[in-house]
Amino acid sequence: MDRLYKENAKLVYCFVLHQCRDPVLAEDITEETFLQAIKSIDRYNGNCKISVWLCQIAKHLLYQNYFKQSKEIPTEDINWTITDVSDVEQQVIDREELSEVIGKINTLPEKMQKVIYLRVTGDLSFREIGEVMGRTENWARVTFFRAKEILKKTVEGSADI
Repeated sequence: MDRLYKENAKLVYCFVLHQCRDPVLAEDITEETFLQAIKSIDRYNGNCKISVWLCQIAKHLLYQNYFKQSKEIPTEDINWTITDVSDVEQQVIDREELSEVIGKINTLPEKMQKVIYLRVTGDLSFREIGEVMGRTENWARVTFFRAKEILKKTVEGSADI
């Protein structure tokens, strides 16, 4: 396992860094990748290079990280000083609207959810999303567009009520 790490750690790290552009996150995902690989080495069937298998594990861990982050509401970015009641009211309205949108996103099929979260919270290009999901850039664009259309219809439908 030590040899496996020495031969592939740099490749996995570069792959993850290219995807997330965050050196600290890339290091964490790389470490977690090798831990997961140790746990699931019996599932490696040899149909692809070991480096490809490791990058797939890293890709899935990165997905999980993005998905987990998208469900968390960062409190450190909120300005807690109250200057005007109308500002507070607007913040409450904005938070409620955000919560509604996240709720509607969570009703979409899983692949659409992942594309939206990677695009919006991960700030990835369609090409990068296609690579991460093992699809084409065009597939990522079409999936994102269709998800937006579904969300528009649900928002317009709830506004008519």
